[in-house]
Amino acid sequence: MRATKTVTALLVVILMPFKTYAQKIVIAHRGASGYLPEHTLEAKAMAYAQGAHFIEQDLVMTKDDELIVLHDLTLNRTTNVDEKFSERARDDGRYYAIDFTLDEIRTLSATEGFRMESGRKVKEFSNRFPIGKSAFRVSTFQEEIEMIQGLNTSTGRDVGIYPEIKQPAFHRKEGKDISTRVVEVLKDYGYTRKDSKVFLQTFDYDELVSIREEILPSVGIEVNLVMLLGNRTDYPWMFEPDGMAKLAFMADGIGPSFDLIVDRGSEMRAIRITDLVAQAHGAGLHVHPYTFRANPEAVPHYASDFENLLEIHYFRAGVDGIFTDFPDQAVDFLQSR
Repeated sequence: MRATKTVTALLVVILMPFKTYAQKIVIAHRGASGYLPEHTLEAKAMAYAQGAHFIEQDLVMTKDDELIVLHDLTLNRTTNVDEKFSERARDDGRYYAIDFTLDEIRTLSATEGFRMESGRKVKEFSNRFPIGKSAFRVSTFQEEIEMIQGLNTSTGRDVGIYPEIKQPAFHRKEGKDISTRVVEVLKDYGYTRKDSKVFLQTFDYDELVSIREEILPSVGIEVNLVMLLGNRTDYPWMFEPDGMAKLAFMADGIGPSFDLIVDRGSEMRAIRITDLVAQAHGAGLHVHPYTFRANPEAVPHYASDFENLLEIHYFRAGVDGIFTDFPDQAVDFLQSR
């Protein structure tokens, strides 16, 4: 009976109307990664069913130039690569995806993210999916797009994609032009205009400029670009009074760490909101901060709980959308407003 009720609830979520593109949105960070192993197709299907407006794909390249959905450059943290290919690590002890073919990566089992402690695999978040349980694998960018587009067809919804080009400078050093390949795939699947349901993101400003001025025109498409911001030191000029206005010549939005929006030193009775959102909105930029997690240890002390954290950022700071491992909770929060 409980399983039947769960399926019914998910179907209701899938079929109900959602807020429009221009309104507050929920971006599934690595899928519904608070519930299932990150970036697996299962995590993405769950995020879709939970009502996410966009689903994120971190992208890296394989030895044979395929795009796979993987957060890290390496396979260490989320697969059993050390068991399958123990002799293939580089001198730093890491197994880089770019050193393996897609066929080789398909032989690996994907799992909940872990770290090594005293020779043991320990989950990054204690109450998440068990390490090494069930059967998951690493998927390609195309496979994930086809699943999301297929669900859009079968449900009548229009959920978007939110790919990130991971460390393009590293790929270029390895002889791979990851950005051009990503843009080509976007064109292949019909993401060709600013009103297409896609945001393309990167932490690399030089790459952002190259994508805007060279790659998009050469491939013949135009999509929304998002500059990711992890701190104030990588590009200090962006945090000057005219920084967002300058950035707006190249980007359509920013994806800052939420610590750049609300000072982590804030207290419950003294929330200190920075001027970043106001400056970005003044320059016509979307603001989609990351990463909102409902795990108690991940909620900053200035918020009483996860819902309060969402309230502070969505409505007091005024962001347009958020990246979260728990899309269902963010969707429920917005629908309750």
